[in-house]
Amino acid sequence: MGKQRLDDQGPLADDKMVNIARGAGIRDIADQLVREGVIDHPWTFVGAVVVRKARDELKSGEYLFQKQASLGQVIDTLVDGKVVQHALTLPEGLTSEQMVARLLETDLLSGNIKEIPREGSLLPETYKVVRGTPREQVIQRMQQAQRRVLQEVWEHRMADLPLRTPEQLLTLASIVEKETGRPEERTRVAAVFVNRLRQRMRLQSDPTIIYGLVGGKGTLGRPIMRSEIEQPTPYNTYVIDGLPPGPIANPGRASLEAVANPARTRELFFVADGSGGHTFSETLDQHQRAVTKLRALEQAQREGGGAAAAAAPAGATPPATGTPSARTPAAAATRRSEPAPGARPQPQPQVR
Repeated sequence: MGKQRLDDQGPLADDKMVNIARGAGIRDIADQLVREGVIDHPWTFVGAVVVRKARDELKSGEYLFQKQASLGQVIDTLVDGKVVQHALTLPEGLTSEQMVARLLETDLLSGNIKEIPREGSLLPETYKVVRGTPREQVIQRMQQAQRRVLQEVWEHRMADLPLRTPEQLLTLASIVEKETGRPEERTRVAAVFVNRLRQRMRLQSDPTIIYGLVGGKGTLGRPIMRSEIEQPTPYNTYVIDGLPPGPIANPGRASLEAVANPARTRELFFVADGSGGHTFSETLDQHQRAVTKLRALEQAQREGGGAAAAAAPAGATPPATGTPSARTPAAAATRRSEPAPGARPQPQPQVR
């Protein structure tokens, strides 16, 4: 087999992805490459592989063959095992049950998942995977990554943080993750909850109400009912003191870092500002003024779209009000409806 033949331009008109099945023999591979238009003749490929003594070095997997790839380049690609790496993105704030559902939905992966991982044990991130990667392997990578990141963040936490263990940090980070989708707000949201813990105030976080009601399902699908605000569950931080018994979602690194090193503030409240962000307050009076401002904005929106307001279920709290309220009768009117978790869009895993 001469060098000229190995280096000749191949017939492929455009770049093409080809998946070589595990266990495929040399003739099977040659026939597939001909069908896909990567090479002209199967026996030319077989002969070149035999001459190069590479018959046992051809590797299965998904390959990207370049336009007009030469026979030599095709063989080199298969021998080197240069399989395509796909980017699989799993977003922050999903429960473990939701993460598993996303992994089961993609045809990029293979196999089943034995059980739902422990809540909070998966690191939301973009992972490089090859086609056919076992789903259990992805779960293990996510768990290992979360353990590593949690330990790193814990070791660099604020000295006077009122959290005793990495697990408590993970739990609070999951609440912060569900409370805001704005990166610039994370440390302030974390500070509100940390300040409340220091003052032995209840956290009063709506996402914990939702998790107590639906668990790993993650979303309620409607506003929180007023009757549900005081409904006892182990996770409802309007009812329990301190932190819930565990995470309510899988937080990303940014939320973990925000809790480990929250902003240095005296803020105890935050409420939606009507633009997707929040207004933060140190006192109940400041908070109630912010709530009043939001109510006026909501009223104006309802007057401009009465049909949508009429569709709200009876007994539901008004949409998109604020966040932790003081445990006083005067504060009862400031309680929120379902916050960002219910309304915040949850992106699908992206495969590139």
